[in-house]
Amino acid sequence: MNILSNLLSLPVQNNPQKRQRRGIEIKSPREIDIMRQSAKIVATVLKEISELVKPGMTTADLDAHAEKRIREMGATPSFKGYHGFPGSICSSINNEVVHGIPSAKKVIRTGDVLKVDTGAYYQGFHGDSCITIAVGEVTPEAARLIRVAEETLFKGIEQVKAGNDLMDIAGAIEDHVKANKFVVVEDFTGHGVGRNLHEEPSVFNFRTREIPNVKLREGMTLAIEPILNAGSKYTRTLSDRWTAVTVDNSLSAQFEHTVLVTETGYEILTDRTKL
Repeated sequence: MNILSNLLSLPVQNNPQKRQRRGIEIKSPREIDIMRQSAKIVATVLKEISELVKPGMTTADLDAHAEKRIREMGATPSFKGYHGFPGSICSSINNEVVHGIPSAKKVIRTGDVLKVDTGAYYQGFHGDSCITIAVGEVTPEAARLIRVAEETLFKGIEQVKAGNDLMDIAGAIEDHVKANKFVVVEDFTGHGVGRNLHEEPSVFNFRTREIPNVKLREGMTLAIEPILNAGSKYTRTLSDRWTAVTVDNSLSAQFEHTVLVTETGYEILTDRTKL
């Protein structure tokens, strides 16, 4: 889950599991084992949704399924109630970039580019992941955007290992997006994840000197989540104060994984292919 930077400074509503800590946390082997479980729950739910979704369903239907399954697996939805967000998933369609609110009025149609982002809080730790789903037959442009968005995520993940730094990730993401003639959305970033849904460091998807270039260390857990637009990189937020859309109505796609930094590389904790 991406979140606007100004929201990160707001107090979290009364919920002890969401108490914010500061600084970059290095997880212990025991904590990593728990995160593997929270991440597996997220991966399971997203895989199920990818197989379940069809034209005529609403985003509220998907939200209900996600919450039910997260709770059945012994976790609670990370997003629900987070700074007042009402859903267990973010469901963003076509020109909606992030933070789409699930609704019984939002019907999914053939040709839609559907982003589904969700998180699970299990035994004190969060998992977080997002997928983009092509609903039925989509346009060639939409299919290419989705493909490149997923490729871009893995280009970033391939740079993860102890000793590399955040700009290695950002540079790999930015280069692949530019090579494919799309743009990176700069209004939102990835983030650390663990005891808190959003932790330090911010994981940028483009090169910048605005933040310290943090060195990756074994035991760090990162939510890496590039967002690509087919047109302008700029977004605006709707009156619901959550849903961000492209300013030019162009399509947007996003993929995200929770990733563990290891001594020699990485482990994708939300890997759906291993279920």
